[in-house]
Amino acid sequence: MTDRPARGEYLIRGGAVVPVDPDAGPPGVADVHVRDGAIVAVGPGLDAPGAEVLDAAGMIVMPGLIDSHWHMWSTIGRNFIAEDFEYFPAKWATSAEYEPEDFEASIRLGLAEAVNAGMTTVHNWSHNVRAPAYADAELRAHRDSMVRARYSYGHRDLLPGDQDLDFTDIDRVAAEWFGDGTPFEGLVHLGVNLRGPDIGELDVFDREMAEAAARGLPVAIHTVQDATTTVSAPALEAKGYLGPSFMLCHFLAATRADREAMARTGTPLSYAVHSELRLGGPDPRAALLHMLDAGVTVSLSIDAASLAPINLFEAMNVAWNLGVPRPGDDTKDLPRLSFRRVIELATVNGARALGLEAVTGSLTPGKRADILLIRAGDLNVGPVADLESTVVRSVTPANVDTVLIDGRILKRHGELVAFDVERITRDAEAASLRVRERAGGRLAP
Repeated sequence: MTDRPARGEYLIRGGAVVPVDPDAGPPGVADVHVRDGAIVAVGPGLDAPGAEVLDAAGMIVMPGLIDSHWHMWSTIGRNFIAEDFEYFPAKWATSAEYEPEDFEASIRLGLAEAVNAGMTTVHNWSHNVRAPAYADAELRAHRDSMVRARYSYGHRDLLPGDQDLDFTDIDRVAAEWFGDGTPFEGLVHLGVNLRGPDIGELDVFDREMAEAAARGLPVAIHTVQDATTTVSAPALEAKGYLGPSFMLCHFLAATRADREAMARTGTPLSYAVHSELRLGGPDPRAALLHMLDAGVTVSLSIDAASLAPINLFEAMNVAWNLGVPRPGDDTKDLPRLSFRRVIELATVNGARALGLEAVTGSLTPGKRADILLIRAGDLNVGPVADLESTVVRSVTPANVDTVLIDGRILKRHGELVAFDVERITRDAEAASLRVRERAGGRLAP
C-alpha cells in the first residue's frame, strides 16, 4: 500500500451524471460536490468555494459498483482452472494448500483490481477460513485497501456437513477488529456465511443460525445451482430466518412460493451472472426474470475470479442480454430487463443486499462519496447517445478514469494511486506459485 490518501473536498464539474436516485430526475449534465467523505449536493452549476475541481467534461459520473458475493481468498487461483479441471476440482485440489500469507496476497490482489474496475463495495464471502491467522490476514488486506466491504467469516472448505461452524474465533474477530479502536473507519462490517441446508445438515444450520442471531450478524448462504436444492424459502420464513439481513445466493430453482416469501420478507438474492450460466441447471434467464418480477432485491456478483472476470460492467451487459422474455415459455408475459434496472442491480440493489442503502449505491446527498468518473470519449465507448445504454453495453474497467471511495481518490487518470501495484502483483505471483507447489499434480509448476 501507498500512504493512505486524505478525504478531500471536491467539485466534480460538468459530467454526464447517472445518479441511480429516483428523486434526482433523469441522467444529464451536472456537478457533484463532495466534502468530508460525503456527497453534499448534485446538480447543475454548483458553487463550492475552496473545493478542488475535478473536471468531468466528457465523462460519465455514476455511483461505484457493488459486488454482493465474491470468494476473494481464491483470487490468486483464478487461472488454476484448465480443460477438464474447472472451478470445483481446482478449488478442492488447492483449498487446503493456502497459508495465511497466501490469503493476504489474494485479498490484496482482488481489492486492488476491484477498485481498478470501478467496484467500490465488495462482499468478501470467505468460505475457507482455516484458522484465526487466515481471518487476520484477510482483514489486514481490508484495513489497508480502503474499500467498502462486508467480511463474511465462514467455514473452511470441505468442512463435514455434520460439524458446526465454531463461533469462538468470530467472537475474537468481532472484538479485535470491529470493536473499540477498529481500524476500518466504518468501511468494513462483519457478517457470517453459513452452508445452509443444501451443503450442511439442517440441524447444524439451525444451530448456526441461532449463534448468528444471538450476535446480530447478517447471514449469507448458498443454494446449489440446480433443481436438487433443498432450500425452501417458506420454510426458512416460518423459522424467522428470512429478512433483509439474510442473503441467498444462486437459487435458480426457486419456485413461485420461494420468490413470494423472499419478496414478502425483503430477503435479497445475489445473482452471479457468469456462474449461473456456467454451473447452473435451471434456466438462468428465466430465474432472473421471475425474481425481478416477484419484487425480490436482486444484486450482481462475480462469485469467484476463476468463474468470471472482476468486471461488473460485463456482468451488467450479460444480465441485460439475458433479461429478455421468450414467447414460448413462462417468461413470455414478463417485462424485459431495462438498462436503468440493470444498473440498479449493480449499484443500489447491491447496497440494499448488504444493508448499506443509506450509505452508498446512488449519488444522493448525504450518502458517502463512492463515485466513478468514466471516460466517455474512449475508442470503445463513444459516441454517446443514451447514457444508461452506454454504461451497460460499452463501458469496461479500462474506461474508468477516477474512483472515489468514502471521499478518497484511489484511482486517478486511469492509474491506481493508493495501491503499490507492483508489490501486489509480485506477492500474488509468489503466493500462487507456493499453492501450486504444495498442491502438486497437474498444478505443479
